[in-house]
Amino acid sequence: MYYGYGYGYGFNSMYFLVLLAFIFSMVAQAKVSGTFNKYSKVRNRRGFTGAQVAQQMLQNAGIYDVSVQRVAGHLTDHYDPRTKTLRLSQSVYDSTSVAALGVAAHETGHAIQHDVGYAPLALRSFFVPLANFGSRLAIPLIIIGFLFSGGGSTLVTLGILFFSLSVAFTIITLPVEFNASTRAIRLLVDDGFLDSDEIGGAKKVLSAAAMTYVAAAFAAIAQLLRLIAIFGRRDD
Repeated sequence: MYYGYGYGYGFNSMYFLVLLAFIFSMVAQAKVSGTFNKYSKVRNRRGFTGAQVAQQMLQNAGIYDVSVQRVAGHLTDHYDPRTKTLRLSQSVYDSTSVAALGVAAHETGHAIQHDVGYAPLALRSFFVPLANFGSRLAIPLIIIGFLFSGGGSTLVTLGILFFSLSVAFTIITLPVEFNASTRAIRLLVDDGFLDSDEIGGAKKVLSAAAMTYVAAAFAAIAQLLRLIAIFGRRDD
């Protein structure tokens, strides 16, 4: 049986890893909020709003079938490839801050990815329903399988496999987000929206935001390893 020192050591290590992932996530969230708030007070010299930047970048890229809309909430900005809609939050849409321009350019980067057929974005879109399906069924299957059949249950294994779909989604998201930020910074400079001494603030905002996706992937992997440690053990 997998009990004794080996199991206990691995079990405790998994809890430590999950705790570390939780702390990392909290720090990343605090960092992105603090950085955004700092540079939301810095107005760009040319007075562009987030909405104006997004619309102009789309036109410069030859994209005319994507609408730019205002959405409620704070940092709820996102691009919806299903409806070709770029939604900017209230703190970005009308704002002239360096932070707002960075976020607007980042979301526009996603629209450009979609237009040029960026493969990781297409893969992430494909994984969305799979990840949602897997995350809904994973824990119920694991619990039911463990209660009725123990750690070696086929339902437990199936539940862990389903959960791994949501983990894969967080990993696939990373290149999509980093690429969108790279495009955003380049376009902000090349299209003349920010001067060279202003771009540093936008970079810091997008770098802080990127860390939240790294933290999410780390947390998902840690949780998967923890589930395997708790429910995935099999008796000899």
